[in-house]
Amino acid sequence: MTGHGSKFGRKKEAAIAALLTHRSIDDAGRAVDLTPSTLVRWLKFPDFVKEYRAARREVVTQSVARLQQATGAAGTVMLKLMTDPNVPAAVRLRAAKCVFDRAMKGIEIEDIEARVAALEATTASDSQRK
Repeated sequence: MTGHGSKFGRKKEAAIAALLTHRSIDDAGRAVDLTPSTLVRWLKFPDFVKEYRAARREVVTQSVARLQQATGAAGTVMLKLMTDPNVPAAVRLRAAKCVFDRAMKGIEIEDIEARVAALEATTASDSQRK
């Protein structure tokens, strides 16, 4: 993939953006005026794949951050569903189960974090003695 200069860099970035936003390689190729076979070939180059994966990872990271920002609203919805007597019992039960499961998961994570911190402290202490 060397030897194409900056034009290739711009095309490559456009191709990665198209791959992220279109349903198929064919659609992505059409969007950036490349043949599907070119995109398929580029997807075999390690540096292109590395940049494509990094871009995909960034998209997912941003999406997760947006979902994390909405957890307060999600919690409010679960609690409202769980406590509203006008909501069907099956929905209230499911909301209650979800609240309970999330609470237990939080406790489990806190316990694991405490155990890892204790192990790290022990390991650091052992390393200093040697």
